[in-house]
Amino acid sequence: MEQSVILIPALNPDDKLRLYVQELMQEGFSHIIIINDGSKEECNSIFEALQDMGCIVIKHAINYGKGRALKNGFNLFLNQYEQNPDIKGIITVDSDGQHLVKDVLRMDEIIKNTSPDEDLLLLGTRNFDGTHVPLKSSFGNKMTSFLFALLYGKKIHDTQTGLRGFTPPHVLRKFLTLKGERFEYETSMLIQAVRKKIRIEELPIETVYVNNNSETHFRPLQDSVIIYRILFGEFFRYLFSALSASAIDLLLFYLLAKQMPGTIGIWIATACARLVSSFYNYSVNRKVVFESQGNMKQTIWRYYGLCIIQAICSAALVSGFFLLLPLPKTLCKAIVDTVLFFISYQIQRCFVFSEKSA
Repeated sequence: MEQSVILIPALNPDDKLRLYVQELMQEGFSHIIIINDGSKEECNSIFEALQDMGCIVIKHAINYGKGRALKNGFNLFLNQYEQNPDIKGIITVDSDGQHLVKDVLRMDEIIKNTSPDEDLLLLGTRNFDGTHVPLKSSFGNKMTSFLFALLYGKKIHDTQTGLRGFTPPHVLRKFLTLKGERFEYETSMLIQAVRKKIRIEELPIETVYVNNNSETHFRPLQDSVIIYRILFGEFFRYLFSALSASAIDLLLFYLLAKQMPGTIGIWIATACARLVSSFYNYSVNRKVVFESQGNMKQTIWRYYGLCIIQAICSAALVSGFFLLLPLPKTLCKAIVDTVLFFISYQIQRCFVFSEKSA
């Protein structure tokens, strides 16, 4: 009988977890992995009861964090279930009672009906517009969703959901090496899914908050900072690449122009400096910013083609703005090039260094 494995990372759970797992088993989920992520000693009886019920229980000596718990669970899943023809995928579930069994069943049904030739990340999406949703949860998730769409071009309504389905089993190999030990790992998985062109689907689920979300282990300030650092990481690397390339361009122009006086010297210095700085920018973007595995011959032609188009657009738009608006040429260029900078970021991410395009 085809089914999904259930993975539950748990920290200091109460007896509701045992009752929840019992309900899952009654619905036919016979393979359940529990990660005891360094829980207090008084919780040992709960994990022992879960083990007696037939669950696989892995214990961390200390609290490593949700990200580490998920990765260790994924690793165990791949070693034990990847080659099992009856296992279609894995579903991660939080231990605090936020994910109803009926929603887990709906997710399992979608996984069963997904082609084994297609990689899928299925997200259980909560609705944050309800009056019962804590304000900090509503605002934080909506802000992260907005920034994710802005930076990665994919609208995800619930970036921090713990109810996630993965199929086929081998798709997990694309997530095991990602950085992140706590809640930021879930954000890293979304970024990786976009990069690797894994299909992301959203399944609306019932929004449940237990005791106004008082049982969460999410640290609003510290974990938010780490998540946004992960979220903006690619763009900040892109920004650094551009700024350092500009510095190299200016330095080389200065050194070469100093050795070759006259108008011809300026042209030669400009061409040489731009050739070196642009290749540096291409190399850093390919290897560090977008971590592209694409063929160099293809990506380099796309990159320089984009550079030429961007230069033409810049000249045309600056000329147009200068004729239509009473603004200095330098200000027009600064505005136009800033907008083109952000557009170029998306084009490089989606086309130039995209694995699917390459």
